[in-house]
Amino acid sequence: MNPESRFELSDAERADVALLADELMRTPPGLVDGLEWLDRCRGLSCHLPARLRNRLRAFRHDPGRAGMLLIRNLPEADSVPPTPQESDSVERRATLSASVLCAVAMELGEVVAYRNEKRGALVQNVVPVPGREAQQSNAGSVPLEMHIENAFHPHRPDYVGLLCVRSDHDLAAGLRVACVRAAMEHLDAGTRQTLRRPLFLTEPPPSFDRPDSGTKPHAVLTGDAEDPDIRVDFHATHSTDPWGKQAMEALEDAVRAVSEEIVLAPADLVFVDNRVTLHGRTAFTPRYDGEDRWLQRAFVHLDHRRSRAVRSPHGHVLN
Repeated sequence: MNPESRFELSDAERADVALLADELMRTPPGLVDGLEWLDRCRGLSCHLPARLRNRLRAFRHDPGRAGMLLIRNLPEADSVPPTPQESDSVERRATLSASVLCAVAMELGEVVAYRNEKRGALVQNVVPVPGREAQQSNAGSVPLEMHIENAFHPHRPDYVGLLCVRSDHDLAAGLRVACVRAAMEHLDAGTRQTLRRPLFLTEPPPSFDRPDSGTKPHAVLTGDAEDPDIRVDFHATHSTDPWGKQAMEALEDAVRAVSEEIVLAPADLVFVDNRVTLHGRTAFTPRYDGEDRWLQRAFVHLDHRRSRAVRSPHGHVLN
């Protein structure tokens, strides 16, 4: 992994973050979805260790060639409850992990959620669910195809934050990441041009309870020709155009060529720039014994104003 994509807190910095999280845990009403709690979280995030804040600002300015940032040595709880097993599991309580995740995320932008996904909770549990092993969603345990988060949605997250609460038993579940900045070097000019045409449709993921069937035709690459944004989900994005299909195959090969794999340890927090970086996961075997892999996820918008028309006043949940 590129050293620029990794940041490790000192033990003293870790202690400072723990104190900040403890104050959030004691902030009434102790619920991360409450507006008063979020206001307090936004204010306290300004008191995160200066070195961490500076690194987050640098990442926000330019996510680099990898398009992700791994933060290590964050505080973790002395005792972790059993890994949830229920479908659509969320964390609404201001636990240590949820408080840390939200406080760090607030230094990048505003934490948001989607009403049709996991009941609009701002902190969502990513855990294996019995009977859903083969599903292409956060509840599955088969290889998860590379994708940007909510590729079908007009207000996609700018960043996806994933905090590891518990690793899987065998340390087999690797987070896969691949940045379009690196993948572009493996695409010829004709393929790049095809990917910029509105030849592609994307369906919502199974975890997103949405009545419509997917997007209007869209391009996969947008913005600057040499440094584009990407909009694709290799499980859910399709094209009926033969040139579009061929371009998608070339893109998937390019993404595979530049992808990296990270096995997250407890208290690791990774932010993926969802505009330029795809993520996925390798397969693992859940045991459903209370000790399975457990991540907590949060979405971040840089510009909270742009989704104002689809949120309640001062709210963080998009309709």
